[in-house]
Amino acid sequence: MRRVVVDRFGGPEVLRTVEGKEPRPGAGEVLVRVLAAGVSFTDALLRAGTYLGVPRPPFTPGYELVGVVEELGAGCSRLRPGDRIAALTAYGAYAERVCVPEAEAVEVPADLDPAEVVSLVLTYTKAYQLLHRAARVRPGESVLVHGAAGRVGTAVRELGALAGLRLIGTASARDRGAVEKYGAAAIDYRNEDFVVRVRELTDDGVDVALDGFGGGISLRSFRTLRRGGRLVLYGHYATMAGGRKSWRGWFEWYGMTAAVALLGLLSPHRQVLVYRIQRLRDSRQLLPVAGRRPARLVGGGPRRPDWFRKDLLVLVDLLRRGQIRPVVAERLPLGKARHAHELLESTATRGKIVLVPDT
Repeated sequence: MRRVVVDRFGGPEVLRTVEGKEPRPGAGEVLVRVLAAGVSFTDALLRAGTYLGVPRPPFTPGYELVGVVEELGAGCSRLRPGDRIAALTAYGAYAERVCVPEAEAVEVPADLDPAEVVSLVLTYTKAYQLLHRAARVRPGESVLVHGAAGRVGTAVRELGALAGLRLIGTASARDRGAVEKYGAAAIDYRNEDFVVRVRELTDDGVDVALDGFGGGISLRSFRTLRRGGRLVLYGHYATMAGGRKSWRGWFEWYGMTAAVALLGLLSPHRQVLVYRIQRLRDSRQLLPVAGRRPARLVGGGPRRPDWFRKDLLVLVDLLRRGQIRPVVAERLPLGKARHAHELLESTATRGKIVLVPDT
């Protein structure tokens, strides 16, 4: 069996393909033949060693997959060989076969494109939960999303439009047209002060700000909130530079997160929330760093794995009905994982990169 491994933390060059024994499912696990493994910026953070809870090398990356059940471990009763499933693995999906806990596998239709379905597992589920589980948006509310032309930003705009939200997105000038596709107002982050522009567009600020970058942007995002506003922190983009770990960005991210958390604690009228999809799916703890009202856990707390299943199935239904249209930018064979990571940033506005079985 072929799989991709990270022997040491670093850039795309640390990814290599190896051959080994096929895994055997343990108790409560199912063996899955992988049809599609999503390539995400989170995988790059794992590869670089900046992601919270990253395993020590050597390990196989891959946060999400769609595949076919081939074998059941002891105690499995819900799934059957031949079932098509999706799973949020956190790592391990860059392989021909993977063992997945049966409890964490979500049945998906076999007649849908596995590359499109895997685009939902992390990217769209994250966007959906940022809006509906963390921020708890209501129709008519205003939402600021950073990196609005990227993969998560595009999903937020698409889902936000369906939810009746007023959307504002930061992006580069060349991506303005893409940001405005779903009716969002675009802010050129290089040439415009997004805090000033948000005030001009809303008078008193936004109801929700979604920040996947961190660092100094988080503090300024807090300033865009109106009374009753919620800032949701969900990413670590600032901890990398040039595809590698940035120690300066890493320390800035943690320092600024602590500062913004303090602002949330001191503010009686604004909240700061921290979202992690893996924590929420596993059911341990999601957040908090919130305002004076009781802290709300999003992604943990009591863990809510049922939310992941419910939300993914909502998205699958939206996909089937043509109400969302995830775009697959590249389909690359498993052996091209290094090249997939090299393309991550340059293809962010074009859609998802997916690894498929070697032919």
